Amino acid sequence: MANHLSEESLNRLISKNSKILVIGDLMIDDYLWGSSSRISPEAPVQVIDISSNSSTLGGAGNVINNLRSFNCEVDIYSVVGDCNVSSEIKEKLSSINVSSRYLVIEKNRKSSKKTRIVASNQQVIRYDIESVNDISAKSEEKLIRFIENNISLYDAVVISDYGKGVLTKKLSQRVIELSNKNNIKVLVDPKGEDFSKYDNAYILTPNKSEASKAIQHEISSSEELLKALKKLKTNHNLNYGLITLSEQGIAIFDNELKIFPTAAREVFDVTGAGDTVIASLAFAISSGLSIEQSIIFSNIAAGIVVGKFGSSTCNMNDIHNYLHSLSHSFSKSKLKQISSAPELVKKLRNENKSIVFTNGCFDILHAGHVTYLEEAKSYGDILIVGLNSDSSVKSLKGKSRPINNQDDRALVLSSLEVVDFVFIFENETPIDLIKIILPDILIKGGDYKGKKVVGEEYSKELKIVEFLEGRSSTNTINKIIKSC
Repeated sequence: MANHLSEESLNRLISKNSKILVIGDLMIDDYLWGSSSRISPEAPVQVIDISSNSSTLGGAGNVINNLRSFNCEVDIYSVVGDCNVSSEIKEKLSSINVSSRYLVIEKNRKSSKKTRIVASNQQVIRYDIESVNDISAKSEEKLIRFIENNISLYDAVVISDYGKGVLTKKLSQRVIELSNKNNIKVLVDPKGEDFSKYDNAYILTPNKSEASKAIQHEISSSEELLKALKKLKTNHNLNYGLITLSEQGIAIFDNELKIFPTAAREVFDVTGAGDTVIASLAFAISSGLSIEQSIIFSNIAAGIVVGKFGSSTCNMNDIHNYLHSLSHSFSKSKLKQISSAPELVKKLRNENKSIVFTNGCFDILHAGHVTYLEEAKSYGDILIVGLNSDSSVKSLKGKSRPINNQDDRALVLSSLEVVDFVFIFENETPIDLIKIILPDILIKGGDYKGKKVVGEEYSKELKIVEFLEGRSSTNTINKIIKSC
């Protein structure tokens, strides 16, 4: 199914100011950033020279971060320890305008802190300090009273279970019971092998591994995926069966199996992607979107987040930019105005990219063109193609040419993987464009062997590439004429 978010859905998301309750395990995600150039003499381990430290809310806190990035009003109900980490959690909640008034302090409990040591953007080790035992009956009752008194205030409830002891079965079931009585949807990011404590929720968001453990059966085919979704929905009396499929997207079952493909373009780090999924689902559903449109929105949000390092968030501006990029095809994004060439070349040079340039009419694209361009690209990092405009083709080839107009020719050229950028130039030669680009390698066809090549003095090197024998636009046109 396509990831098409309707204009109506987008407007609802922009205009809605949801108030969402999050119940779950709060923690701090701590990062020590550094580099390594030696091995310890004491043991066969890297020595990391730490250069900086950063920390953020993790666990249910990352769900909150995601919701706040969508401008949702959020309350958090949780239990924390009487420790320094709890103070850090409260400070970070305050920094994003989320109150700590519903946090229950439990003595002798250690709030979770996960510390990751990262060298050259590669996580080397992680160590945790935390309590994972169930919260006390007294803490449990305090949270239940909060919920009984306030549940009607919320548009949706998110249960973010990280298995650290806050979400006891009694608490989880009471949250769901009270929410259902008030027609408030409960979305659960589950943990563990026993999902019975989430019975009667609106929806669960397990990944394939979590779902496999819960149903005690490996999911390795589309048939087994369908069975798993049905089993989750039926066994736990959910409105929908849902399983996240990592790079394959999200699968859902109501009356039939539907798979919504991922919106990710590049996966850099999947940390916190599950938090983004449930937060964006809760926001979309509370805004009145259908389950299908909510999943599409969630896929887009998660796809943006996995392109960033660490537990990240996205906002409606990120969503808007993504949707805007979809409205301009990948091929069209390669088409550039000559006025943009100086800035583009500067950017490529800053990235230490070697630039290859060639030009031509490329009227009827054929195998000779493709092999020529493939060889051209092999000489550098970026292949820029200068394309003769319609008027310059007529000047060179006669009034009957080109067969295809410049926009069509540019679009077909841009669709080739080996071509990075296309510029249309008006003159008979691309000399003005070459002066701007100053290519590392200038490519011309075999028919220029031994001849003076326009612009070669502005490039570091000239390469002559042979054409495939018998392949040309003129030959193709003549064959068509003869066949008529």
